[in-house]
Amino acid sequence: MTIALNETHDASLRSWVTSANDGNTDFPIQNLPFAVFRRAGSSEAFRGGVAIGDQVLDLAALRAAGLLTGDAAGACAAAAKPSLNDFMAMGSTAWSALRLALSRLLRVGAAQEASVQACLLAQRDVEYSVPAKIGDYTDFFTSIHHATNVGKLFRPDNPLLPNYKWVPIAYHGRASSIGVSGESLHRPVGQVCGAGQTVPVVQPSRRLDFELELGIWIGTGNAQGKRIKVADAEAHVFGLCLLNDWSARDVQAWEYQPLGPFLAKNFGTTISPWIVTMEALAPFRAPFTRAASDPQPLHYLDAPAVWQSGSIDIQLDVLLETEKMRAAKQSAQPLARSNFVESYWTVSQMVAHHTVTGCNLQPGDLFGSGTMSGPTDESRASLLELTVGGKEPITLATGETRTFLEDGDAVILRAHCEKVGAARIGFGESYGRIVPAIDLT
Repeated sequence: MTIALNETHDASLRSWVTSANDGNTDFPIQNLPFAVFRRAGSSEAFRGGVAIGDQVLDLAALRAAGLLTGDAAGACAAAAKPSLNDFMAMGSTAWSALRLALSRLLRVGAAQEASVQACLLAQRDVEYSVPAKIGDYTDFFTSIHHATNVGKLFRPDNPLLPNYKWVPIAYHGRASSIGVSGESLHRPVGQVCGAGQTVPVVQPSRRLDFELELGIWIGTGNAQGKRIKVADAEAHVFGLCLLNDWSARDVQAWEYQPLGPFLAKNFGTTISPWIVTMEALAPFRAPFTRAASDPQPLHYLDAPAVWQSGSIDIQLDVLLETEKMRAAKQSAQPLARSNFVESYWTVSQMVAHHTVTGCNLQPGDLFGSGTMSGPTDESRASLLELTVGGKEPITLATGETRTFLEDGDAVILRAHCEKVGAARIGFGESYGRIVPAIDLT
């Protein structure tokens, strides 16, 4: 399961793309994440690209230049298509071969620098699409801190349900409404039945929220009826992105029993365009821990490699940008900071649990990690938690207050990995803005 460090992770590597070397970029040569893009405002076909500094390496142009051979050439041809599904389906040998070839082409001293330079476009001049055709979307619930915080709002004496520490809880979400960073979402309309009401009303949500999550992209799938073992699970994972699971809390409160979220979640999910590969994340692996007093993972969720390096140290941030901030050209205000290492279940455990029934995953399927709250007040990764169910409004630097999102608000998610001896890598950002509801009439 563990991906070995190799020459692509060398922290001393430098690129001839100078913007990749400043130490603060999300996209140094040690990262090389994948997206699907085209020139902004054009009618060009979308195609695969790789981030390097403030540039995008056009994989279709690189393929046409004929600079790659062997496995890397075949992988580049697949990754250059309008979606990454075929590339994802090729598996880790192909993914790694292309990553290595690109690293060598982009390093200082590469003989092909001039030819590769012609394949670059500035990121400020491009637009993105969802990077793969998503067949299915499953949203997990893997932060015990989020589960506890939310549970306390409804069950103060018993916030966690009995199954939480045994089962990686999840629900089946809506794939068709997943959009890419930069999108605007209409405030959802739905049935609401508040305290003291006996008849629901249909209205725009008044308790609209964000959830700070990671997205987990499946690469190679499995045949129906064939389980993926937890020790083999990460070989089936292509990489991770940022994911904002927008939530209409008032709609959710009325509809979620007995079958769980539906309209409260189906109107939109916003992801970052760049997929950071599992190989790029190899330097930032961390041991998985579980309190001795808690139930230990059942056998199909347990393997030595899970304990040794099943967690990933990824710092996660959420910021809010209001209309007033935008008009005054003020920076977005940080709301919360947490870390994926706090997740109660690992990526490999999510995959193993999803397939224990024999469920068949497919290239391009997407998982949400669930809201990644941490143990402190500052790491509560949704407004539901930050405002204690809307009872304690947040005061912003502009003097505005928020319990839930208002029209014009934009939510920005960011993430990065950083440690001594490794190059800092990041995920870019997920940006989504709320606009007024569509008139029901």
